[in-house]
Amino acid sequence: MSYRKTFKLIFGFAGGSAAVVFAAAAADSRGYFGEHRGEGASRWSRFAVLHAAQPAWTPASHTPAPTGPGWDFNWDKRDPSVLSNGRKKERVTEDPSSEQDNSKPKATRHILLIRHSQYNLSGNGDTERILTPLGREQAELTGQRLAALGLKYDVLIHSSMTRATETAHIISKHIPGVELVSCDLLREGAPIEPVPPVTHWKPDAVQYHEDGARIEAAFRRYIHRADPKQKEDSYEIIVCHANVIRYFVCRALQFPPEGWLRMGLNNGSITWLTIRPSGRVALRTLGDAGFMPPDKLTRT
Repeated sequence: MSYRKTFKLIFGFAGGSAAVVFAAAAADSRGYFGEHRGEGASRWSRFAVLHAAQPAWTPASHTPAPTGPGWDFNWDKRDPSVLSNGRKKERVTEDPSSEQDNSKPKATRHILLIRHSQYNLSGNGDTERILTPLGREQAELTGQRLAALGLKYDVLIHSSMTRATETAHIISKHIPGVELVSCDLLREGAPIEPVPPVTHWKPDAVQYHEDGARIEAAFRRYIHRADPKQKEDSYEIIVCHANVIRYFVCRALQFPPEGWLRMGLNNGSITWLTIRPSGRVALRTLGDAGFMPPDKLTRT
C-alpha cells in the first residue's frame, strides 16, 4: 500500500479510529496480513481491521440514535393549543385564531434556585440549625453575585426552614425592594427513592410518600411557563434545599426524577432554569459557586 493511500485512510477516520487505520496500513506494508494466502485473502483481512475501526453509528448521520421518549410540550398542562382544544367554547368569535393567540404565553421565566448556606448540623431541631459564621459569609457572597448580575428580580421566595430563611434575608440586603415570601412546600425532604440506592441515607416509605407529594406540589406551583397575561420576562429567586433543587431540575428537564441524588450542590450555589413560552426548558447553570473563594466552599 502506498503512503498516499495510507494518509487518505488516516484522514478518512476520526479520533481513535485513525490510529487503528494507521496500524493496519503499516502492518499491510510489511506483509503481516499474510501475503501467502493470496491477494484476495489479504484484502479481506485489511477490510476486517478497517471495518472494526469505524464508529458504531452510521456514516450518514455521524450521531448516535436518540433514545427515550420525546419532549412533552404540555408537561406543565399549560400548552395553549391543548387548552384551546380541550376547553368548551361558550361563544363564537369572528376570529378563532385571535382567542388562541391571546392565550399564548409571550414571556420567558428565569428561575434562580439557591441552596441555603452552611448551617449548624448539631442543632436540636430546625430552630437551632442556624447558619454558621461561614454560612453567613456564603450568603453574603451569593447576594453580591445576584446583585452583580444586574437583573430585575420580581420576587424572592424561600423555604420556611431556619437555614433557608436566614440565607434569604441576608441575600435580600443586596437586592433591596424585592418582595420576600415564605413557603412551607419548599422545606427539605425526601422527594423520591433514589436510583441507584445509597446506604448512608434511608428514609422510610412514609417519608417518601409525604415529602414526595409536598415537593411535587412545590414543583407544580413554581416551575411552569409564564401566564399569558405576563408581558415581560421575569426573574424569580427561590432559596431552598439541595434535595428540592435537584428534584426540580430532573422534573423540569424531563429526566428520570429518581436520578436526583446523582448531582451535588454547594452551599449558596445558584442553579438557573429558563422556561420559554413554548414550554422548552433550559438549564443555564447547575450549582454555580464559582463566585466564591475555594476556602468558602462547603456542601453540608
